[in-house]
Amino acid sequence: MSDNKAVWLAGYGVIEHRPDTVKAVEELVDSLNVAGICKREQAWALFLAADRLSSMGLWLTAHMTYAREVHLDGRTLAAEDFKLTPEGHTGGALNMVPAYVGYLLANALSGSTRAWMMGQGHCVAAIDAVNILMRNLEPEQEARYPRSDQGLSQLCQDFYSYEIGANGRPVAPLGSHVNVYTAGGISEGGYLGFAGLQYVHMPLPGQELVSFLSDGAFEEQRGSDWASRWWRGEDTGLVMPIMIANGRRIDQRTTMSQSGGVHWFRDHLRLNGFEPVDIDGRDPAAFAWAILSMAQRLKTQHEQIEAGERSYPVLLPYAIAETVKGFGFPGSGTNAAHNLPLPGSCASDEKSRTLFNEGCAKLFVAPAELAVAIESLQTHSAQGRVQEKDHCLRQLKVQSPVLPFPERIIPGTAVAPMAAIDVWFCALATANPNMRVRVGNPDEMRSNRMNKSLDLLQHRVTSPEDGVSESLHGAVITALNEEAVVSAALANKQGLNLVVSYEAFAVKMLGAMRQEVIFARHILETGRRVRWLSVPVLVSSHTWENGKNEQSHQDPTLCEAWLGEMADVAPVYFPFDANSAVALMGTLYKQTGRVATVVTPKNVTPYFCSAAQAQQAVQDGAMVLQHDSDAILQFLAVGAYQLEAANKAAQVMREQGVDCSVVAILEPGRFRIPRDAREANYVHSDADIARIIPPVETRLIVCHTHAEVMTGVLRRLDTGIAQTRVLGYRNRGGTLSVAGMQEANGQSWQAIVGAANSILGLPN
Repeated sequence: MSDNKAVWLAGYGVIEHRPDTVKAVEELVDSLNVAGICKREQAWALFLAADRLSSMGLWLTAHMTYAREVHLDGRTLAAEDFKLTPEGHTGGALNMVPAYVGYLLANALSGSTRAWMMGQGHCVAAIDAVNILMRNLEPEQEARYPRSDQGLSQLCQDFYSYEIGANGRPVAPLGSHVNVYTAGGISEGGYLGFAGLQYVHMPLPGQELVSFLSDGAFEEQRGSDWASRWWRGEDTGLVMPIMIANGRRIDQRTTMSQSGGVHWFRDHLRLNGFEPVDIDGRDPAAFAWAILSMAQRLKTQHEQIEAGERSYPVLLPYAIAETVKGFGFPGSGTNAAHNLPLPGSCASDEKSRTLFNEGCAKLFVAPAELAVAIESLQTHSAQGRVQEKDHCLRQLKVQSPVLPFPERIIPGTAVAPMAAIDVWFCALATANPNMRVRVGNPDEMRSNRMNKSLDLLQHRVTSPEDGVSESLHGAVITALNEEAVVSAALANKQGLNLVVSYEAFAVKMLGAMRQEVIFARHILETGRRVRWLSVPVLVSSHTWENGKNEQSHQDPTLCEAWLGEMADVAPVYFPFDANSAVALMGTLYKQTGRVATVVTPKNVTPYFCSAAQAQQAVQDGAMVLQHDSDAILQFLAVGAYQLEAANKAAQVMREQGVDCSVVAILEPGRFRIPRDAREANYVHSDADIARIIPPVETRLIVCHTHAEVMTGVLRRLDTGIAQTRVLGYRNRGGTLSVAGMQEANGQSWQAIVGAANSILGLPN
């Protein structure tokens, strides 16, 4: 037995190696040696190093919650060395330390840098602590947190410091969740459960992704059960999901724990097409073994499918890392371990201070020993691989797509905007055969007029039915779960994406969409680039054309909520005809880092502009349909049905001798009051607004949304309460036609004429 192996077998500090882990690791070391990937003695040295890095990572993570001062000589801390008010999701972060170190270990053993993501983003302290020890850092953290007493003390003081700069943003390049400064971070993980929906759609062939998940997230968000049904080796890289099963939410056991724990979950996974793998969630070696063995198992299954020896779906390997909340530190396994495992503040409570010092003494690694461990794991240069901060999903390489020329709609004909998008998107997918396409579709794609796209791309299923648009390798991800299907598109950051949904139910997509644009904007604010192509979320069968299905289907909430996000990354569009819809799509796929809500009619609408006019309308965010030089009344329409009714009302007003102006607002956010400098660069200046929309004193705004929402967004176009009126959705609905919806909500052309006469003081 080698010296390194003997030392490793003895464990280190709180880290012990179970017999099943030892057996698995011995087999792994032998296989790596035989394959010429990693020699035995080198492998055992790496396992030794991982134990020491993990122990010191636990030590530093605990300090980030409680301490103000850090001493790398391991001395006992005094009362004045502690924060008065500790903060942190400490238990979960402690559980993530051996998991993340195991990921680093797997990369060093195999000579390959995989991507990683973490669903429990509130455990970021673990990632930051280990990265800072390893010096795997973004420039901002590299400069601020040297591996010294001073640097690590600054790290602890910055953690939940709440300090805000003159620009209104946090001072520290650190956060309570994964953020742009987290080396290798690609998702905030603030919305529990979305990582479980997204990981299977992320890597391309040749890429690998380790996804850390939580039992609480499994309870929070349904839909991750379908991952095994979506994975296809022909268009997807290797994925290794690992659940950190610590059995607790904030103040009670998870439903999984109450239902029978890991045994129940293991059976559940088998029933849903997974191959569960049990590992010790307290041992970095177990994580490394799981990552490498799961990757090999999935790769082998795909090779068997290619050889015709088996068929889809695969049994997707899934590791269950059982542990206790807050492993390695006093208070582990208790309710308190979720946040603050000690009974009080170490600055004022002697018992807590004693527990902290005793707990950290078991975790401390002497500087010389730690330096050897770190050097052992820093194999990147020798192996010719990138650091983990630069993994393939953090440093995306996305080609610019070939965009088809917008199909010109013949003037005077009526075409459904969704049908026009359908034709154009088919051409886009066909013109870019090397780009992976994902269409997120919760229900009835044909109902939303995407027939050609469905026939071309097809539903992805495991058992295709003859005569139906289904395929093993379909690009349309369909499930009766809005969160799952939007996640399929948002996760495909190296390809072309589209989401199609009923408007009323697309609101369930909001959290996933919001997490993406928040992270994207934070990247942009640091001067970095966001490389993934923008994602249009088409919401059709919308409020005004879905009257027949009762008021539950008449809901503009998503576009209203999205109007509250920052317009430069979260635009909302209201195309008013087929040409404006197609022109908009072409523009979006030229852009990066935006998730756009596009409220698009599925029914036939009149033609309002040429292809060239549509391009200008997209650029300006609005288009003047008609304008009398002496206009005393201006109609501003937001939405296709609103424009049609307003246009008719303007004709009637002209017949009454009132000079009118009619403007279609395609993107209301371009006319809003900006909320910061970045948004100010995106929205129109006062001069541009005056150029695009002719100034008219009296204005009548007719909008798709509730009036109150659009009143706030278009405040700059408001000429005063006596001169401007807004007609919006009034929560009136039922079983109605389009015309009935307009009449019930005061948006028929007759009602608009009445409102115009009222605001002008004319008789009706």
